[in-house]
Amino acid sequence: MYTRRGDRGETSLYGPRRVPKDSPLVEAYGTIDELNSLLGVVISQTKDKRLVASLKGVQKMLFVAGADAASEPGSGSKVPRITHSDTEKVEAMTDDLLARLPSLKNFILPGGSPAGAWLQLARAVCRRAERRILTASKSEKVNPELLPFFNRLSSYLFNLSRLTNRKARVREEVWKG
Repeated sequence: MYTRRGDRGETSLYGPRRVPKDSPLVEAYGTIDELNSLLGVVISQTKDKRLVASLKGVQKMLFVAGADAASEPGSGSKVPRITHSDTEKVEAMTDDLLARLPSLKNFILPGGSPAGAWLQLARAVCRRAERRILTASKSEKVNPELLPFFNRLSSYLFNLSRLTNRKARVREEVWKG
């Protein structure tokens, strides 16, 4: 499928507004899309049904976050928004992981099992999405709940990687500087 509408380097946000494809908003929701796709890679690397279900739930939240980032708050559009309760849900998911993991006293090297390593990459992409949202918020109206949501989500992905590696019986490698 193609429309040719973007052939001159512009794309549409939700609604009639068109922006350059390298605008901060497009960079933000493009990175959210990249993160969502990366979670699809993680899902393809595991047979752990609980992990798959959790990541598919996160993917659904990321679709909401992408649509949210691609539309102006208060524009009257019916676009779903990331809310404080979404951020709280990610916090609760992280708390569940932390209850099953030993406390961490050192930095660890990213890696481990294939799914664990992909989750570390997803965490890094999540952090980039957070930075892109922050940049966009300096020139555009952006839902302020997106920043804490992505901040919590990166913590979740980090700890999910740790648990995934633990289940795979892969030891965390401590970084010694």
